[in-house]
Amino acid sequence: MARKRYPIGIQTFSEIRKGDYLYIDKTEYIYRMTHADAKYMFLSRPRRFGKSLLVSTLHAYFEGRKELFEGLAIANMEIEWEQYPVLHFDMSMGKHMDKDALNRYLHNMLQNNELRLGIKTRDVEDTNVRFTNLIMDIYHQTGKQVAVLIDEYDAPLLDVVHEEKDLPVLRNVMRNFYSPLKACDPYLRYVFLTGITKFSQLSIFSELNNIENISMDEFYSAICGITEEEMKTQMDADIAMFAKKIQITPSEAFAMLKENYDGYHFACPSPDIYNPFSLLTALAKEKVDSYWFGSGTPTYLIEMLRKYNVLPSEIGNIEAMAADFDAPTEQMESIVPLLYQSGYITIKSGNPQMGLYLLDIPNKEVRVGLMRSLLPNYVNRQVRTCNVTVAKMSLAISEGRMDDALRLLQTFLGTVPYCDNTDYEGHYQQLMYIIFSMLSYEVDVEVRTPHGRVDMVLKTRSKLYLIELKLDRSADKAMEQINLKNYSNRFALCKLPVVKVGINFDSKKGTIEDWKIETA
Repeated sequence: MARKRYPIGIQTFSEIRKGDYLYIDKTEYIYRMTHADAKYMFLSRPRRFGKSLLVSTLHAYFEGRKELFEGLAIANMEIEWEQYPVLHFDMSMGKHMDKDALNRYLHNMLQNNELRLGIKTRDVEDTNVRFTNLIMDIYHQTGKQVAVLIDEYDAPLLDVVHEEKDLPVLRNVMRNFYSPLKACDPYLRYVFLTGITKFSQLSIFSELNNIENISMDEFYSAICGITEEEMKTQMDADIAMFAKKIQITPSEAFAMLKENYDGYHFACPSPDIYNPFSLLTALAKEKVDSYWFGSGTPTYLIEMLRKYNVLPSEIGNIEAMAADFDAPTEQMESIVPLLYQSGYITIKSGNPQMGLYLLDIPNKEVRVGLMRSLLPNYVNRQVRTCNVTVAKMSLAISEGRMDDALRLLQTFLGTVPYCDNTDYEGHYQQLMYIIFSMLSYEVDVEVRTPHGRVDMVLKTRSKLYLIELKLDRSADKAMEQINLKNYSNRFALCKLPVVKVGINFDSKKGTIEDWKIETA
């Protein structure tokens, strides 16, 4: 059986349909969106999650290109297929620009739309005047209302979201550009905007206060991405071929893909959603790897983590109200909205009636990628050597050789140049957390017990490790605390052998001084 063609990096609906690429049918959502009471809609999703393809699909729908939708769900729903003129703006290339460059970019997109629709270009300086004229001219020339589709509306602002100087300047440029969407309401059939972050309506859309945010709407929770059901019903042959190639069973292949790329939820309740870019790339390359995270972690994310002094162990397992994470990023008081809207944490459970949710890192790909990005802060940029050490530690721990794993770590840390701010126990706790997370094991810090808190709990498939850390003391002291406070009793029902590990770090040497391991 020939492998299907996967539309990796292809965001044009017509090209996918004409080129016989795999297309996961989302057209039922297109019908519901365009026949809803709301005329203005906004959808937030992480990068490379299919937003641009969704916009392109809407473009083809409004142009009445019925032939592209044959065999899809909407073909049995839509009757009229009425054609409308479409204004399509892709803001994704408007990054890293100052005010003048951004204005030129907006004028260029307006000109492209004018040429495509046969509208005479008017020589005006202000983008909002030119945008208004374009909408009015189209309406008077065609007699039809206009569909306006804006993809990645926030792209010009993302890289300056943490800057007090540049953000207001560029935000005013975008506010000026978007202002006609309110004044031209009678001439608009439909307005749809996508983006990663949620900027407040006041700051970007001025008086346009009737945008329906469908980002956390249960009905639209699977509008982007690939659900587990879609995988099982539309991609079972693909997974079987992938399994055969890497010489495992289809069920093992499914579990591997799920561990690495599943875990996203954008509402509660929501089906399990896979990262489409990573999933399709893995099937195409016939190899599981870090594709989404490796395709570009935004520098603004790492900078914001530093700005808010977020420890690696604090990134996941967060309880929050919806208003705390589905919130305007330029007004945020914590890193949580940016982490959520960018796809680095996602909804794991919640109570929509109370608005209370549990947020966590979605899957192995994101967890390992995040920890690798944060690692240079703890090992003075000796990342290559550390990655090798981590790989060897992973093998040792998987074989139950914790003693060998700690010896590897001791040797590695002994070669790392001196880092600032390492003279406190928390530094080593976070370093251990990062490394164990990169091993893809379940790891948590400061775990409560009836008699105190365990510094670290590491769960593998075969063992549960209770780890107590000390600085400039001794491994015996660490083990004494584990035994004195009976930490192991807290985990008696975990159905795994419990291993106690006491570790002592030497602040002057910057590495492990000694350790002690006992079976509970």
